Amino acid sequence: MEKQNERYSRHFSLSGFGQAGQEKLLKAGILVIGAGGLGCPVLQYLAAAGIGTIGIVDHDRISLSNLQRQTLYATGEIGQLKSVTAAKKLRALNPEITITAYTDEVTASNIWDLISGYDLVVDATDNFATRYLISDTCYLLNKPLVFGAVSRYEGQVAVFGPDDQGQYVSYRDLFPEPPRPGEVPDCNTAGVLGVLPGMIGMMQANEAIKQITGIGNVLTGHLLTFNMLTYETMVLELSKNKDSEKRMPRNREELEKTDYQFLCGLSHPDITALDPESFLNKIKTGKITAIDVREEGELPAAGFPHLHIPLSRLEESLNEIPESEIAFFCQGGTRSLKAAEIFIQNRKTPYRPGHLEGGILALIKEQNEKRN
Repeated sequence: MEKQNERYSRHFSLSGFGQAGQEKLLKAGILVIGAGGLGCPVLQYLAAAGIGTIGIVDHDRISLSNLQRQTLYATGEIGQLKSVTAAKKLRALNPEITITAYTDEVTASNIWDLISGYDLVVDATDNFATRYLISDTCYLLNKPLVFGAVSRYEGQVAVFGPDDQGQYVSYRDLFPEPPRPGEVPDCNTAGVLGVLPGMIGMMQANEAIKQITGIGNVLTGHLLTFNMLTYETMVLELSKNKDSEKRMPRNREELEKTDYQFLCGLSHPDITALDPESFLNKIKTGKITAIDVREEGELPAAGFPHLHIPLSRLEESLNEIPESEIAFFCQGGTRSLKAAEIFIQNRKTPYRPGHLEGGILALIKEQNEKRN
């Protein structure tokens, strides 16, 4: 490790860490799923610390709205793949480690092979379906998982894995049942203070380093909450839920057959999910009536013909919806799915309702990428 001495000199001189701790980092492999607001600081600090092998999983592309908090990226890189761009930046930061970018979307069919080759997983994602999928896979593979989440001004960090009694405490012990769509607003709807993901992401990187090196008290089986406005911090102990294991797949075969989108209410057998291109094509050809279920004043504005019926008054306004093929849309895709469910429950129609996956933000993002 002679050529690396100067790079990691502050670790070598650190009491309780030293060369032994640094060697553990260099031998470790960490998979970071998500290269957005949380993933950027996680990746920067893990690469700088000298994690020997880092995997970056993200199929998304950089958009202008990312740059308020995703500090690995620049304006000139809008439209580029996050995982590929992040890997390039991190190799420049530390060329002595191995960094692999994975550009496929994480699914039940590929996650087992993704996670199997790494010692630890960092969940830096932003949706419940992927979180349950990652947690269930880590549980089955007995891999430690560092979890993080942010919303508005508050963030959470937890470490899932075997506790002192050898029981694996998982994400399902924290949230046994997924919330229904719309119950927990995402960052697209609720917003997030730009510096918050930086704080939480650094905490996630810290927990990963502690887990690998054995220093300090790892947050295994505990949830830390942090408020940016007050600096109030709480650490809650998580207990093993007796029913959590009954809710998850028992092996790889069952995992791959589980529909996590449906489990988390993000898909419905009687609702057509439309990608941005299909949605626009149907509008241009006059095949659907688009209905905006966002509240008054939400931006960006929709630049195509549509009706506006906020979700908050949809049930009382169902008679305003024409007897034709319709598709709901919102900011991020959650409320539009809820709207379609309400429509199915309360209105008889021969037409199957649709909704715009990813919402108006996904639509605008795709349009910007095509321009670039």
